[in-house]
Amino acid sequence: MNTLPEPVVSPGDRAGRHPPSALPPPAERGATIIPDKVVGRIAAEAGRVAQRNRAAVPHDRDPGAAPSASVISRTGAVRLRLAVDLPYPTDLARVCEQIQHDVGDRVAQLTGMRVDEVTLTIRRLLTAPGPGHRRVR
Repeated sequence: MNTLPEPVVSPGDRAGRHPPSALPPPAERGATIIPDKVVGRIAAEAGRVAQRNRAAVPHDRDPGAAPSASVISRTGAVRLRLAVDLPYPTDLARVCEQIQHDVGDRVAQLTGMRVDEVTLTIRRLLTAPGPGHRRVR
């Protein structure tokens, strides 16, 4: 009969508490810690994508500055503050709610953290220059 040789195991491994193929319990494996600065960058990028998708700025308007984000985290949960530029006229309440939802979902998906709150600040409203909006020189 043809049998496979047993794997080489050091004496220290035999004394371990877990079989070689099983993972230790999660509490003994450690944790992945994501710095607030990294979560902020993820939130800012998610805000940029949400801003582009939810509040499409027409081509004749200035797209505004990229969103900025700040983060407050504690034990696996985060609170996000996001500042964006939005086009006007638009349904600001609806667009803000959609951006908050999109950013919260994306940050939770990418970090594995619970997003308790997404506070959105509108930095400025972007208006379209029309034929009657000439600048006096």
